[in-house]
Amino acid sequence: MEGGIATKSGFFLFLLLLLQNLLVMASKFLPSRLPLPLNSPRFHRLPSTNKTMIPIASFSSSSPSASSVDNSVRKQEEEEEELQEKVAQALTYHHQTKHGFANYARGPRGLDWANQPNPFRRYISAPLLPLLHFPTDRPIVAVTDDAPLYSSLFHSLPPPKPISHSTISQLFFDSLALSAWKTTGFSTWSLRVNPSSGNLHPTEAYLIAPPIQSISDSPFVAHYAPKEHSLELRATIPSGFFPNFFPDNSFLIGISSIFWREAWKYGERAFRYCNHDVGHAIGAIAMAAATLGWDVKLLDGFGYKDLEQLMGLQFFPDFKIPSRPIKGKFPEIEFEHPDCLILVFPNGSNPFDVNYKELSSVVNEFTNLEWKGKSNSLSKEHICWDIIYRTAEAVKKPLTIQKGEFLVDQFKSSGICSENSYKGFTIREVVRKRRSAVDMDGVTVMDRQTFYQILLHCLPSGKGEKHRRQSTLPFRALSWDAEVHAAIFVHRVIGLPKGLYFLVRNEDHLEELKMATRSEFKWEKPEGCPDDLPLYELASSDCRELAKHLSCHQDIASDGCFSLGMMAHFEPTLSEKGAWMYPRLFWETGVLGQVLYLEAHAVGISATGIGCFFDDPVHELLGFRGSKFQSLYHFTVGGPVLDKRIMSLPAYPGPSIDA
Repeated sequence: MEGGIATKSGFFLFLLLLLQNLLVMASKFLPSRLPLPLNSPRFHRLPSTNKTMIPIASFSSSSPSASSVDNSVRKQEEEEEELQEKVAQALTYHHQTKHGFANYARGPRGLDWANQPNPFRRYISAPLLPLLHFPTDRPIVAVTDDAPLYSSLFHSLPPPKPISHSTISQLFFDSLALSAWKTTGFSTWSLRVNPSSGNLHPTEAYLIAPPIQSISDSPFVAHYAPKEHSLELRATIPSGFFPNFFPDNSFLIGISSIFWREAWKYGERAFRYCNHDVGHAIGAIAMAAATLGWDVKLLDGFGYKDLEQLMGLQFFPDFKIPSRPIKGKFPEIEFEHPDCLILVFPNGSNPFDVNYKELSSVVNEFTNLEWKGKSNSLSKEHICWDIIYRTAEAVKKPLTIQKGEFLVDQFKSSGICSENSYKGFTIREVVRKRRSAVDMDGVTVMDRQTFYQILLHCLPSGKGEKHRRQSTLPFRALSWDAEVHAAIFVHRVIGLPKGLYFLVRNEDHLEELKMATRSEFKWEKPEGCPDDLPLYELASSDCRELAKHLSCHQDIASDGCFSLGMMAHFEPTLSEKGAWMYPRLFWETGVLGQVLYLEAHAVGISATGIGCFFDDPVHELLGFRGSKFQSLYHFTVGGPVLDKRIMSLPAYPGPSIDA
């Protein structure tokens, strides 16, 4: 037995060294970006590629004729073929935008600073309704009703507060507002509570709410303007909308994405990053709502068109997708793509009915409302990465015609093994002081119990549960069972051997994962691991250089306490549920990433999301074949290196620039 283990360990070490050498050799020949055909001075318009939404089949109670049966079968076959085409488009995008040893996914050669997108969407001439501000710095910040201890929220939520000017202000202040301004030399830029790839912030938010004193005497739709920490009133809506469809003291938050903001820097891979950011925003909103005793849940029965009309986004000019990447002046590329709708309601609410068919009919009339404000221009010129928009078209979710109870899962407490790992910060201190580390110090260590405690808060189902259903904070916002796991490189955790570990977040996948990964992996619980933490050691070895090279040769992946890759149960999920699950898998990784950010800051260190990694070499390391499991997002947690040349300025009032 001992000899067999040594042989397996030696084989794995050999594999690691081999992969390291391949990566190092390949890095010498990698171009920074691949050239793109950007030679057309004007945007080349093509006929629209929009497809008709799949109709819902209806059946007569009378006996069908042979021809009607044939038509029904043919219709079902056509619908199935269209569904498969959409899944195929999502898979095509995913594989085309992978980074590899020999080349990166297609992107710009360099940054076109003259056309850097304005990070702040405004609706010019819409009434601006200021929100309230709250103290953020010690010794002013104390444990209060509006800022409880961070770690307490994972045990229970406070009693729900009523909707008011103050509570709505607090929700946005602690989730999507500016958190600081940074300046060095002649450069000044803003940071936000919700993180974003490259600090580019493609995510926009909308409040759809009943009347709120000091904001609006009528139910309304408003766009959130983070630079001003204000609401831009876009429209008033029918008075019966909320009482007819939703429980008392509830409201909606809509999330949309401007792909161009991210594509300006990252090219074709930007669609991935936009959806990471949607997940981070969902996680940020869920945490801020919990502070107020509010629960959150995606209203995932709505279709794309419903979301577009509800947020007032149907007025953007039609965007015609070109046949290839192309550069030119076409402001229609700055449209907002509606992503999701979040219901915010009092914690402890009883199940209630949601009739999506009737809701959709009412929302369809929102087109006739008096919408105020015109969207501002973000850039003078643009590059269209056509595959982004073709894929966004394919993954649009249709309306789900259903009626019945909207299930509200009972709040589940997260596991506890080291409560004293947290530094006594309030939730506001953690969320507003969160920063993405630019570098890790390569020195900071973490004790084993703190590592286990962080991972316990990354689990979906709560202590003592078999992990599958997402019912803990903030994962309870999502409407599907967990589909994302984590392959973890442990670098500097006292009491744990350096090596490769695996966190199984849906235990129904455990046997499938064992079969899909390398046969020599141990799959053993590490020493001292809590019983309800499904963490497994795969192999022991120093993986620092390997982690670095797999994450596009970035030192930050090796210089922290640990780093990880988020592995999604991929093609089976798309095939079973539909192409619209493709962005949702990225949303789940974003919510998980948000927890890692907050956990790191709550224990006194830092973290960073990593979108650049070599996809298939990661799969090769784990032994994955095909597309059953795919790596969607990397992360690193450790001690940050602070750049003393950069000065921090308060978030409000900020400089009078769009940065």
